[in-house]
Amino acid sequence: MINLIYNFSNITCKSAHLINLNKGNNRNFIHNLTFVAMEMKEDVINRWWKLQAKLMETFGRKPDLETVLYLIGIQEAGLEQNEYSKEEKQDLMHIGICTVLSSSGYYILNGNDEDGWPHFTQLKELPVMNPIEQEDFIKDHVLLYFEQINY
Repeated sequence: MINLIYNFSNITCKSAHLINLNKGNNRNFIHNLTFVAMEMKEDVINRWWKLQAKLMETFGRKPDLETVLYLIGIQEAGLEQNEYSKEEKQDLMHIGICTVLSSSGYYILNGNDEDGWPHFTQLKELPVMNPIEQEDFIKDHVLLYFEQINY
């Protein structure tokens, strides 16, 4: 019998059940793992809604994930301009993605170019995920980013 500990991103959960992997309890294991994953997804959803509400108070409208990544990009770039071209907006979202994923070692900041724009290097491949899993993965990292800056 072993006590399983799951570490998903920044949430650690201990299984309430002891599972004997040698006695065919794989169904219980999969059920418990599914339950833990569902609880974690619900936690991310609730924290995401709270972040959206807080950002809505600040900016006057409810931001979607792309808008939040854009805001992070602006914050991290530290550029002092009010208007951005479509290409610059995409670059700012990319800066946001690289910034939030750098906490898990996927990217590292190399520095800024002569115009002040940050540049990143990818350190490891991102896991293969479907679009819904990708969104949850990024949201979880965005939430971590805002926790780390005490927002």
